[in-house]
Amino acid sequence: MAHTYKNSKIDLTTTNATALITVAAGSTIIIKSIIICEDSNNDDSISLTIVNGDDTFQFLKDTFVGAKSTIQGMGGHNATLVLGESDILKATAATANRLHVITSYLEIT
Repeated sequence: MAHTYKNSKIDLTTTNATALITVAAGSTIIIKSIIICEDSNNDDSISLTIVNGDDTFQFLKDTFVGAKSTIQGMGGHNATLVLGESDILKATAATANRLHVITSYLEIT
């Protein structure tokens, strides 16, 4: 088993659900942190979901991000999120071109 630390950096330029991470076949991903930053000097909100096939699971819904603020998208500092094969972690911004998302994770293959 290989263990590789990685990160995903996304600028949410649309209000469509945007894939942050897609778990490859034979892999497991352990999310360490999801950092969300508002960079346009406007309040906004974000939602995070996990999609697997036809199923969508909401775990952050319309969460407020203040102007020029940064929030942790997984709650407390000890929170862990495990994604299995074929899971897709997606972010949806209320407004385009305001939010950046950085996800730090461990990929196990």
